[in-house]
Amino acid sequence: MKETRTDWHDRLSARVNAVAPSGIRKFFDIAAQMDDVISLGVGEPDFVTPWPIREACVYGLEQGYTSYTANRGLMELRQEIAAMYATRYHVDYTPDTDILVTVGVSEAMDLALRAILEPGDEVLIPEPCYVSYAACTTLAGGVAVPVPAKRENEFRITPEELEGHVTDRTKVLLIGYPNNPTGAIMTRADLEKIADFAEKYDLIVISDEIYGALTYGGEEHVCFAALPRMQERTILLNGFSKAYAMTGWRIGYALGNPTILAAMTKIHQYTMLCAPITAQMGAMEALRHGEKARKKMLSEYDRRRRLIYDGFTKMGLDCFEPKGAFYIFPDITSTGYTSDEFAEALLQAEHVALVPGTAFGACGEGHVRCSYATSIDQISEALARIENFIKNHKK
Repeated sequence: MKETRTDWHDRLSARVNAVAPSGIRKFFDIAAQMDDVISLGVGEPDFVTPWPIREACVYGLEQGYTSYTANRGLMELRQEIAAMYATRYHVDYTPDTDILVTVGVSEAMDLALRAILEPGDEVLIPEPCYVSYAACTTLAGGVAVPVPAKRENEFRITPEELEGHVTDRTKVLLIGYPNNPTGAIMTRADLEKIADFAEKYDLIVISDEIYGALTYGGEEHVCFAALPRMQERTILLNGFSKAYAMTGWRIGYALGNPTILAAMTKIHQYTMLCAPITAQMGAMEALRHGEKARKKMLSEYDRRRRLIYDGFTKMGLDCFEPKGAFYIFPDITSTGYTSDEFAEALLQAEHVALVPGTAFGACGEGHVRCSYATSIDQISEALARIENFIKNHKK
């Protein structure tokens, strides 16, 4: 019998085949094989989770808290989340029906898109943006519609830019501010205009606010759902990874109207069941007693932010001053390299790893993303190496 070879790619879902691997990982797979590499790439705090949060987890384990929780998460945690939003943002959520605890914000994003999208529904996604937005939209059967935000407007999106991309299939607007990768924020006035746009076209808004606790220079984060008439149409996503240095705990949550949250919970029941109980107990401690540690980390990020911004500016790279998150997005077009060329050449020549802007959408070309969630010493050395590279390897 003649042997036949199976093309296993043909057996895979077309949706999965349509999604490219994460652009963030490429350079770090290379960097992992090299010595003396300074990474400004992965968006992960270099701080260890504050001890009181870890202690709460240890105590929970000692007391035998190792079971499943309710699908929506521990009621005590949902109550703490609701109390925080009522106090900080003056928006009220009911713990029983309006809150779902998830395995990181990534799961919450996936659940939200799968719960509301029909095949072919379009999602407006301002870019540059986090790499998973378009991919999760595709995997949920939707169509990602990128809307470029402009550097001259500090990467804030406007209704006028969104208007040109609306069709009769547009169902969702997906925004993420403070922004990864640019560090941009949206003011209340900015967001009020976006709210009017969402209402005009009757859109569901998914607002990823994972970096909401990380803003600088006196800027206050504006919760989109707290804007007039927006709570009902907004699925608000947040979590503990960034503000409390809890990336590996994989704990996030979604807030929204009961109908949408019930649909998300239905999927969550069958795919994840519940978030880990130990992570939920740590999250409760973070909300109850983690504010001092959060502010201390925020102060250190601000110090690093000013250092890296001054460094790029002094070496002659056009650079928007980030106002939130812990990323900076310098323009490297003056070097003559494309984003991918710059990142690869810098890694080979100076052993500094960063992410090409194109990983965050086509409009990211000409930029690179650098994370300043690493030590002052590492940032200083990385800046010296980048400056040396620009002086000696300009095209």
